[in-house]
Amino acid sequence: MKKLRDIMRPGFVFTVPRHATVAEATRLMAAENVGIVSVVDGDRLVGVFSERDVTRRVVATGLDPGSVRVGDVMTSDLIVAEAEEDYQSAMLKMDQANIRHLPVVSDGRLLSMLSIRDLMRVHIDHQGEELRYLHEYLYQVPSA
Repeated sequence: MKKLRDIMRPGFVFTVPRHATVAEATRLMAAENVGIVSVVDGDRLVGVFSERDVTRRVVATGLDPGSVRVGDVMTSDLIVAEAEEDYQSAMLKMDQANIRHLPVVSDGRLLSMLSIRDLMRVHIDHQGEELRYLHEYLYQVPSA
């Protein structure tokens, strides 16, 4: 079973300080073509800020993206995964929490960010391998 450390792209994480404005965070998200950034206070992960946060907590409430701070509208109730967790455990965790992105940590240090898409790709590959194995098992020709 693949572990998250085998799937993640080390360093594939984009961060903003909690005092950054929403406008700064969304410019980074657009430039990097990502739907979420990690919010840090120094080197400590304190939250995440996603497209969903922009929609629900900024635009829908009429806040000014140029003046509101990410730390005031971020998601701070974090669900994280350890690098040693298997991918299926992470998928279950994401499904139960209804989230699309999962910060990966080790010893409390942020290592990467995984999306449900990343995990689904691994799952599909795993299922394909299992099907090939079962097909070979069922249809093998016994040697004479």
